[in-house]
Order: sequence, then structure tokens, then C-alpha cells
Amino acid sequence: MEDFKKFIGQYRGAIIGIIIAIIILATRLYALIVGILLILAGAFIGNYVQQNKDDVKTKLKNFIDRM
Repeated sequence: MEDFKKFIGQYRGAIIGIIIAIIILATRLYALIVGILLILAGAFIGNYVQQNKDDVKTKLKNFIDRM
């Protein structure tokens, strides 16, 4: 019994993570989470391009020239 308590105490975070992952998979919330992550990635990329227009234009031109 002492070994079981030690195991639970040591791997509590992993066990909670597994339970949360099972709940997300069972309720198909992963589709919503992936959608939110894609929206956030798009917003981040758009903001970066807007803030660094000249650098992005130069890098894109060099990339196209290499192809």
C-alpha cells in the first residue's frame, strides 16, 4: 500500500493528464482545440507579417528565387 501511495504521489501529474486526454478524446473536443490553435497560429503569423513587412518580403523573394 505504501508503494502505491508513493507511485500516485510521484506520477500525479501524468495521471491527471491521462484522465484529461481521455475526456477530450471521448467528447471530441480535440477538433475544437485544433481549430482554436489554427486560428491563433493564423493571427500570430498575420501579426508577424504586418510588423515585419520588409523582412518577410525579402525572405519570400529569396525563397521563390531558390525554387
